[in-house]
Amino acid sequence: MIKPEVVTPDEIVNQIGSVFDAPLVIKGWTWFPLTEVMVLGIMTREAGRLHPERSWLTRLGAALLTMPVILGSEWCHNLAHAAAAKIVGHPADAIRITWGMPLLVYYDIEDNDVTPRTHMVRALGGPVINAFFFGMALILSRLITKETIARDVINAALGMNAFLVLAGLLPIPGIDGGAVLKWALVDQGQTPSQADEIIRKVDIATAATLGTGAALAFKRHKRFLGGIFAMFAGIALVTGVGLLREKP
Repeated sequence: MIKPEVVTPDEIVNQIGSVFDAPLVIKGWTWFPLTEVMVLGIMTREAGRLHPERSWLTRLGAALLTMPVILGSEWCHNLAHAAAAKIVGHPADAIRITWGMPLLVYYDIEDNDVTPRTHMVRALGGPVINAFFFGMALILSRLITKETIARDVINAALGMNAFLVLAGLLPIPGIDGGAVLKWALVDQGQTPSQADEIIRKVDIATAATLGTGAALAFKRHKRFLGGIFAMFAGIALVTGVGLLREKP
């Protein structure tokens, strides 16, 4: 998938630490936590929509708790990828903080020194940790009273971690599921180019399935869910027809 360069070997960045043997870097003002500010506003509004009886102060308090859970799930997703990469002996080349969120960087996504199974382990790190968090949140949800701020926090954890698992395992290049499928095919004897061709065919079917899901969601007036399905259906379609490719 063609993406803007976030870090290249010759790019000037500032290292502020190291996580799982990967340099933690920032560049200029792009570290500013804009994502956190935006999600805080969204969650404040959502708290008001779901609980109009709550005061603005209570809504903001709920948002200050749900926002870290939502974005923290994404942070843990990426850090789990980095941890898995270290465990298998091929750490990420860098972790760049961009607008408050982490981006894992691999200079060569088809590094010949990395075995197919190692690629798969690195790709599965994120979904595995989110599946664990989802299970923990599901257990807690049965213990916490409904219509409370604590339940709002648990619901946020359930929704975000379910999304990261399900969306992350879609067989789309640039997404964890695409990497797992590609390297599983290579492990079975396909060349990387042959695996890419197979994935494109799979993505056409994936786009049709997601498109059907989007249509059903919109028909039932579930616009947010329909929009998510439609977005991923579009990504699957453009990758399936070869308009968007993972950058080697």
